[in-house]
Amino acid sequence: MELELVDEDSRELTSRGSELLAVLGRGYPDGLHPRAKHELLESTIEIITGVCADVPQARADLTETLAEVQSVAREAGVRLMCSGTHPFSRWSDQQITPNPRYLRLVNEVQWPARRLQIFGIHVHVGVRSGERAIALMNALCGYIPHLLALSASSPYWMGDDTGLASCRSKVFESLPTAGVPLPLRDWAEFEQFMSTLITAKALTSIREVWWDIRPHPDFGTVELRICDGIPTLREVAMLAALSQCLVHWMDEACERGERLVEPAPWVVRQNKWRAARYGMDAEVIVNEQGALRPVREAINELVETLTPVAHHLGCAPELRAALEVAERGPSYLRQRAVVAAGGTLIDVVDSLVKELETDRPRW
Repeated sequence: MELELVDEDSRELTSRGSELLAVLGRGYPDGLHPRAKHELLESTIEIITGVCADVPQARADLTETLAEVQSVAREAGVRLMCSGTHPFSRWSDQQITPNPRYLRLVNEVQWPARRLQIFGIHVHVGVRSGERAIALMNALCGYIPHLLALSASSPYWMGDDTGLASCRSKVFESLPTAGVPLPLRDWAEFEQFMSTLITAKALTSIREVWWDIRPHPDFGTVELRICDGIPTLREVAMLAALSQCLVHWMDEACERGERLVEPAPWVVRQNKWRAARYGMDAEVIVNEQGALRPVREAINELVETLTPVAHHLGCAPELRAALEVAERGPSYLRQRAVVAAGGTLIDVVDSLVKELETDRPRW
């Protein structure tokens, strides 16, 4: 969970990540907090969980770390929020974290990397094998618009309304290995992909493959990376539940010998664009004949399909929270509602900060 550090007076992003992490790391080996980490920009702190058995455990893990970071930040005059983009801060004002990996990335990629003033949520779900991870990755691409529409929280970019529900997803796509994953036949082809690009010095590890969904060999997971930053832990748990249920549902289908549905790449790309542009008002393509369906309707049906899986996994309340978000509105709509009611983008920041502090969407 990538947290934005906001100055409590100006509401601008503030480059104080290293300062706050130094305080958080006191008493830990090498002065490093095990659950709070640096990110590319000094105006970001990433919090992570350990390996969790279920969604409630993951939420409790995040809650504990978030409370620690909020306490230290508040003492320093910093507030926290989590959204796909900051409504008005400029990327050119941000400082890069002085970490060799990040400095190498910016030196290599240049402008696309320097403007990565974006924030997201990544969910790892453990899988049985590399072969299974590839099959799941291909099939999960059919649900990119569902995940993106529910999490979309980046309508504003450097003070302008972009007209998009998620401009973060378009900014991220400018990286050389970002966007929807390549359709791969099997694990051997994934190994060939990695071997070729590592030999060609295009990348050094899986951490530089910024696909919306990717296998993570180090962790033995499928990692879902499509989601914008999400303003409340309640909604983070919702997306984690949806992610885990989808993976479990598909994995069980594979165990029964069923063939997973893999949407055509051109359908995947178009549906991602529609969710990024229109959010919950998108109509997504449901077959190669071009038939359309409202994404809100598709989300509702998916939640009903996955509810028995969620009961089995112990995350039914978290999964079914998606029905309320689909009906009442994800963050991009809530942010625009603040402005429509006469508020400023500073008021939007205040609303996002309040949502994270209270763990309640401000509908």
